[in-house]
Amino acid sequence: MTITNLNLIASLPLLVLSGWACALLVVDLWVPKTAKVIIPWLAILGLAITLVLVLSQLGLREETFGGMLAVDGFSTMLNVVFLGTGGLSVLMALNYLRQHNIERGEFYPLLLFSVIGMMTMAMAKDLIVVFLAMELMSIPLYVLSGFARARSSSEESALKYFLLGAFSSAFLVYGIALVYGATQATGFAEVRAAISNGGEANSFLLPGVGMILVGLGFKVAAVPFHMWAPDVYEGAPSVVTAFMSVGAKAGGFAALVRVLFDAFGMLALDWAPPVAILAALTMILGNIAAIAQLSIKRMLAYSSIAHAGYILMTLVAAGKSSLADFAASAVLFYLIAYAFTNLGTWAIVISVEKEDGRGNLITDFAGLGKRRPGLALAMALFMLSLTGLPPTMGFVGKFYVFRAALEADYFWLALVGVITSLISAYYYLRVIVVMWMRDGPGMAQTTRSLNVTVALCALATLAFGLLPGPVMTLVHVSLLGLF
Repeated sequence: MTITNLNLIASLPLLVLSGWACALLVVDLWVPKTAKVIIPWLAILGLAITLVLVLSQLGLREETFGGMLAVDGFSTMLNVVFLGTGGLSVLMALNYLRQHNIERGEFYPLLLFSVIGMMTMAMAKDLIVVFLAMELMSIPLYVLSGFARARSSSEESALKYFLLGAFSSAFLVYGIALVYGATQATGFAEVRAAISNGGEANSFLLPGVGMILVGLGFKVAAVPFHMWAPDVYEGAPSVVTAFMSVGAKAGGFAALVRVLFDAFGMLALDWAPPVAILAALTMILGNIAAIAQLSIKRMLAYSSIAHAGYILMTLVAAGKSSLADFAASAVLFYLIAYAFTNLGTWAIVISVEKEDGRGNLITDFAGLGKRRPGLALAMALFMLSLTGLPPTMGFVGKFYVFRAALEADYFWLALVGVITSLISAYYYLRVIVVMWMRDGPGMAQTTRSLNVTVALCALATLAFGLLPGPVMTLVHVSLLGLF
């Protein structure tokens, strides 16, 4: 590998954010306690500078680090999602950490390192890089999940996440080893070439693909690899859960699209049916289990599992090579819609949550419509978007997801998606009923940063639901001919 094919200019956003996170760790050591408020704003500044660098790469298609990373429309669009998620999560954390007495400067560098891992997953063009990126994303999340160490539930969530995460990483590594044994390569291009030259007949290949699917299935909380999600979502600090629910899921699907479409696209007829079954099971279990939840955090955890099923449904469209670009575009649009909707939802959950950890029951939202109509209206919009009802961005996202499944001739899977969406309406609309039709204290403590987060997410959810064309066109053009 030479300086030329390192192409450090193309990888500048990754390098800048990595250096910024390291510098932030050192700065935190020297900043007096009275001035600790500067750390989150420095984190936002680092994310903003990186975002400008990423946006400057729109339309660029290059490889860096000797072909192990790619800068293209897919990675650029997802990097915007990751950086935006990180920025909004920092805004939500500004007062949350102080209110819950867990304000420590290392929170923000850990969050930045996790964002770096997500960005690397979106850019990965080598199986070993996928593994390294997944660990870089996950290890800070393990620590952040246990950040409220005074609460046993937070420590429990961190331990469960770490143990099951390590278990899933073992599957991923073993799968990579099997693929290497079958193809003598880990780079996507080399793996694809080996398969086209007869490597498909190797008995190691398909088991390797299956184990990689298991490892990445854990990160997106697909059934039956979802067991960690409800406990971790409930036990972790809410601001960490908000970041994790969007960032980790988008990072996992970024890797799935890269690996399945790019490296194993020629095997789509082999892996698409198992993925379809996983999607159906994930949609069914996620939506049915969410009905029985009394905690808003556990309900949103099972909701997150269900949405992983909808996105998995899109992946099966790669069984037809002509639909690969459309399927990737649908995945990307859905992730953007889910990011806005879910971050806004969690911002409102944080505003209702009390300092002692109470306020996480759905009934705690009673009376919110009467006392805080703006928050209740935004929450209603987010619930409609998660259900997939117009005029929200979530409706457009589900439309493209179902269209991808239908065009791939998976009519039964699209039917499962429609039925489970109808089931989800029960527990999403229940939140709206509780807010507007039940008497209660309706207490919510908002700050300027939380209000900004809710307003931005609500505006995007509604605006891109009414006018989805520009976003979908940008996504489609960015991915045209990529897969």
